[in-house]
Amino acid sequence: MIGIALVNQCIENEVEVLAIVRRKSKHLHRLQKSDLLKIYECDLDQLDSMEKDDKCCDVFYHLAWDYTIKKDRDNPILQETNIKYTLQAVELARRLGCTKFIGAGSQAEYGKVDSVIGPDTQESPLIAYGMAKCAAGKLSRKLCEQYGMEYVWARIFSVYGRYDSEETMISYAISCFLENKTARFSAAMQNWDYLSEKDAGKIFYLLGKCAVKSGVYCIAHGKARPLRSFIEEIRAAFPAGTRCEFAKEEDSKDVIGLQADISGLISAIGYTPEITFEEGIKDVIKYKRQSTL
Repeated sequence: MIGIALVNQCIENEVEVLAIVRRKSKHLHRLQKSDLLKIYECDLDQLDSMEKDDKCCDVFYHLAWDYTIKKDRDNPILQETNIKYTLQAVELARRLGCTKFIGAGSQAEYGKVDSVIGPDTQESPLIAYGMAKCAAGKLSRKLCEQYGMEYVWARIFSVYGRYDSEETMISYAISCFLENKTARFSAAMQNWDYLSEKDAGKIFYLLGKCAVKSGVYCIAHGKARPLRSFIEEIRAAFPAGTRCEFAKEEDSKDVIGLQADISGLISAIGYTPEITFEEGIKDVIKYKRQSTL
């Protein structure tokens, strides 16, 4: 989802892209046709043997990660392979002549934090996915420093969009509402932060283009509010009578929210997320509705 948005931003700004995609990917049709886009098929376990042409690249974005579905996210053995793939991505970036490496981290690296999260917030991941992301980020930084490459670890919070996973709350809600079913949720009183895929794509593009300080950046909208208000905004985009139910507030006392401090990001790239949730979610609903026809 973010990779596609990033490619679109690059093409819009007339930047050439070498998109490394999985072999036999079912999602290639999502990439727009452009003379600026070159596609190279290579699975994650083949990055270390990927051949390069004579043309050098400037920035390497590592957005790929294996074993992201729910049942695999807390499997240490499966997640460990992603650390190796990240380091092999740094090696590939070096072979391609890149001077900057940008990796996709995750808010899962922080664990449960009952306050606003910033780049310097202490990491305390609870599941193998977050632990692997944290290790991959720290080790890839060390390798980039050894190679004299600029390094950016972009910790993604909650990004939504047309190509969102079917496992997310937003996908569940839209799916229920499209099928005229009652959607059921927790009390959803915790604060949350949602960023549209288009804004995420622009942020990643600018992290590559701008001369930013090496380090960690939080990727979010920066304006958190109760999760329930997002759900009600999704429901409001459907006809009157669309139904959803919330659990009693006392049933969700231990639920932790997700809030990000993006002041360092804004200062670094000179851009503040622009797309409102209302605007972004209407685009997603329109796409989902057309996809079901």
